[in-house]
Amino acid sequence: MPVINRIAGLAEEMKAWRRHLHAHPELGFDCHGTAAFVVERLRAMGVDEIHEGIARSGVVALIRGRQEGSVIGLRADMDALPMDEATGAPHASGVAGRMHACGHDGHTTMLLGAAAYLAETRNFAGTVALLFQPAEEDGGGGEVMVNEGVLDRFGIARVFALHTLPGLPVGQFRTTPGPILAAVDDFRIDITGKGGHAAMPQDTRDPLIAACATVQALQTIVSRNNDPRKDLVLSVTQLHAGSADNVIAETAVIRGTLRTFDNGVRAMARARMATVAQGTAAAHGVEAAITYIAGYPPTINDPDEARFAAAVASEIAPTDPEGSRDMGAEDFAFMLQARPGAYLYVGNGDSAGVHHPAFDFDDAAAPYGASFFARLVERALPVR
Repeated sequence: MPVINRIAGLAEEMKAWRRHLHAHPELGFDCHGTAAFVVERLRAMGVDEIHEGIARSGVVALIRGRQEGSVIGLRADMDALPMDEATGAPHASGVAGRMHACGHDGHTTMLLGAAAYLAETRNFAGTVALLFQPAEEDGGGGEVMVNEGVLDRFGIARVFALHTLPGLPVGQFRTTPGPILAAVDDFRIDITGKGGHAAMPQDTRDPLIAACATVQALQTIVSRNNDPRKDLVLSVTQLHAGSADNVIAETAVIRGTLRTFDNGVRAMARARMATVAQGTAAAHGVEAAITYIAGYPPTINDPDEARFAAAVASEIAPTDPEGSRDMGAEDFAFMLQARPGAYLYVGNGDSAGVHHPAFDFDDAAAPYGASFFARLVERALPVR
């Protein structure tokens, strides 16, 4: 079955919603205007309950079906990115330094489209919890929602989310059982030596030499400590030291990021980083202090729920149920740690990549995503 006819009929309205959201981007937890727009639409649809102020500016809405049953959660993120837009579109961001470069305007629109259909038909047994979440890009709004007890408060048993994917044909779907996105951690290594005149290096303990050796030594964690059958990326992205050509600096700073799908690999790499940094520093007569900033955990689909969701998606459009996984990160991971569920992609066609100033969500994809959410509910919560 392709796009649901009723949702296809909402396509122009959904386009207008999406373009309004695109023109009015908000950042982090400060998604109050977006939330107000969502609430206004939900009230007009006649959903049963609306709860505002979740994770500061998030919204949870409930739609009850024709019979009693379990609760399924559908999540859409609402926040934009702190960057200038270069699409030149009539609906381009009206706020300098902010744009919807990751498709969250489309995610919100797809969930609103599904809500309109589900509130009208209610052809399911149980309850749908619509989770409109702030601060996916920065701040971990998904984790805040979980910590605030949203899943327990509304009795949510399973959770699902969609994300736009440039390069995949418009409306097609992709997912995979198990890990689909990586954990993302950042690190900083401060190296302290003894500065001095560059003409008299014997009187110094050069932190830059130690820093260079540390950068090289860190790469052995991937090549020599990690099982090559398990994905791991350790990228040093910054090295700062000194301010003059004839001065050996007192300090040097190394910064970078660590990505993996496996929490065991994550723990091993973190421990080895500290050992490597401190050992290399000792060998060079300097001191090293490492600051490790644990970010989002890996996004891990429940295998059964991923297969179920892929089967539903295949009723709408061609679907790859065993697609590749990516080294990006996503705070929906916190919800999947707390409940079984799945994260899927919906194609955005041949567009600029996400987080690019020329990116724009393709409005033609919205009816596919909304139809997926709606059909997922009807298949997961069938009327008896």
